[in-house]
Amino acid sequence: MELNICHLYPDLLNLYGDGGNIIAMKKRLEWRNIECHIHNVTLHDSFEQDKYDIVFIGGGQDFEQEVILKDLKGDKTKRLKEAVESNVCFLGICGGYQLLGNYYQTWDHHQFDFIGALDLYTIGDKKRMIGDFVFSCPDILNLDVVGFENHSGKTFLGNSVRPLGTIKKGYGNNGQDQTEGARYKNVFCSYSHGSLLPKNPKLCDVILDTALYRKYRVNINEALHDEYENEANQFILNRLL
Repeated sequence: MELNICHLYPDLLNLYGDGGNIIAMKKRLEWRNIECHIHNVTLHDSFEQDKYDIVFIGGGQDFEQEVILKDLKGDKTKRLKEAVESNVCFLGICGGYQLLGNYYQTWDHHQFDFIGALDLYTIGDKKRMIGDFVFSCPDILNLDVVGFENHSGKTFLGNSVRPLGTIKKGYGNNGQDQTEGARYKNVFCSYSHGSLLPKNPKLCDVILDTALYRKYRVNINEALHDEYENEANQFILNRLL
């Protein structure tokens, strides 16, 4: 078995070590003797949605998002939306999460239209939401997920999108409704930097399992020895809760 992971804009969207999510997915596949191939796709590269089993989009600042929007217009947006609707597995973090939505409106009312693959939108605020945070994912193995958030955008979900989790400590999507992240089809989104998957190995395996089941109709059966990962997760949980 093998999985092909597309790292979208790795040179532009990689705040706070978001690329560590790629490393975590690759290693956890290799430890199970599943081949993993990483495909970097950036400005002016074509996006061939049928080649990829997982698409990862990391975080970036407003400037990088503006640069990327010019590249996304047309065929790339069409192909990304087709990939989402055909149940390709996605992981979007912060700026990458926002890009999958309908638009971003800055605090001074400038609007940037995004690709519209997910029914959600983001409104900028002068105040940033920063710090370590915890959210629960009762629909995903009843997990408590830990991470670090740093964003001024407040994201609001449409009716077709459900949250990835519920905030236990921190701000999450908007600091108002206790939601964090988004789930639509096989898309996972979060504001969690730091990076998300190395210290949340069970969530990493859920994402890998989702991609493997779509491609091969098999589930991950082999448990890994996650003592260090679980200790890191528990240390942060104990400190915050």
